[in-house]
Amino acid sequence: MLHGIDISSHQKSFETDGVDFVFIKATEGRSYVSPQLADQTKRARDAGCTVGFYHFLWPGNIEAQAEYFLAKTEEREGDLLALDWERTGDGTAATGKEKDAFLREIKRLRPDHRVLLYCNRDFWLNRDTTSYAGDGLWIADYVTKGKPRIKAAWCIHQYTDTPLDQNVADFGDREELTAWARRG
Repeated sequence: MLHGIDISSHQKSFETDGVDFVFIKATEGRSYVSPQLADQTKRARDAGCTVGFYHFLWPGNIEAQAEYFLAKTEEREGDLLALDWERTGDGTAATGKEKDAFLREIKRLRPDHRVLLYCNRDFWLNRDTTSYAGDGLWIADYVTKGKPRIKAAWCIHQYTDTPLDQNVADFGDREELTAWARRG
């Protein structure tokens, strides 16, 4: 399994030793762009990590959110794109239908990129009705790494948030992940 982290503007600095991939929060809703996005992207790329960007989805205006997300992220071959589907700061959440629409819109707008769904175990088991995860599921379940408590196939498992969000990817080595990310 490969090791990775996911970060937001809260992590102005992060270590890349032993890290194969980095997911970076890029946007949220239709108005937020991480002020750390460019610096974090450069640091991850300089370390030779596979880079992914994620968008924190709010209910409503799904197509506009997808366009906003892609307008704020680089379009580089091999970058991964992800939807972060969970409760917002005000306790609301996009519906499963909105989640599916966002994933499909990102795939339509950037057909040469892998698109993943990030959600926690509760959302996957109790809110999702279609099991649609784009090109792969990135599941958050804070248990033994690589052993999320779901029956569905997954690509990435976020197993802890201490000291920051840490993940494993179900790939044999970096080359396999890179080939998959490049749709190889």
